[in-house]
Amino acid sequence: MNCALIFAGGSGKRMNSKSRPKQFLELHSKEIIIYTIEHFEKHPDIDAIVVVCIEGWIEYLKKALKKNGIEKVKWIVPGGETGQDSIYNGLKVLHDNCPEDTIVLIHDGVRPLIDEELITNNINCVKEHRTAVTVTPVTETVMLTDSDNQVYTSVERAKCRLAKAPQGFYLKDIYGAHMKAISENIHDKIDSATMMSDYGYSLYTVECGSENIKITTPADFYIFRALSDARENSQIFGI
Repeated sequence: MNCALIFAGGSGKRMNSKSRPKQFLELHSKEIIIYTIEHFEKHPDIDAIVVVCIEGWIEYLKKALKKNGIEKVKWIVPGGETGQDSIYNGLKVLHDNCPEDTIVLIHDGVRPLIDEELITNNINCVKEHRTAVTVTPVTETVMLTDSDNQVYTSVERAKCRLAKAPQGFYLKDIYGAHMKAISENIHDKIDSATMMSDYGYSLYTVECGSENIKITTPADFYIFRALSDARENSQIFGI
């Protein structure tokens, strides 16, 4: 069984949108989170989806899902105090309803520029290695600085990757890691891959293109609009 856990529990303060959270901003009358969910909805190997949502927006999300014909979202749960807590809320539902060998792809609700191949590659990577972390090669020089903002070394760019999403794991493994973190009163892990690494799991990567952006700022939204329109035009005109 393969499930997607879509994390959309943040309010998105950097987007400067006063009317609604960033995941519910619309492009062509469709919310960003719906664009994201549709990739998993349409994928033949995804069996079910759980969405972690800001509690006050759950009813709005239900209406948007119905409006857009989304059928694979089986559970919607409220977010927690931190990103880690929110993801745990989604994992808890999966743990209560799915086999422990279920593959879980954890993905940002505001990362809509993925595709079927990337989802497939993540599933296959988990099957082969138990973990999958989507990454993008670094294209610019990375420098390390000290507390005085003085550069003390440059990192070899060929070895650097930017961690993105989806991130895939077996349900038993990722849920167990979360339970261990909770037992240690840790609630602020940066992301799932970091947590798994900290608890001894080897991480294996799946590469994606640079267009797999997380929509965090107004500039990101305009990039999303341009790339989304370009994808649509290529389908229409056969480019």
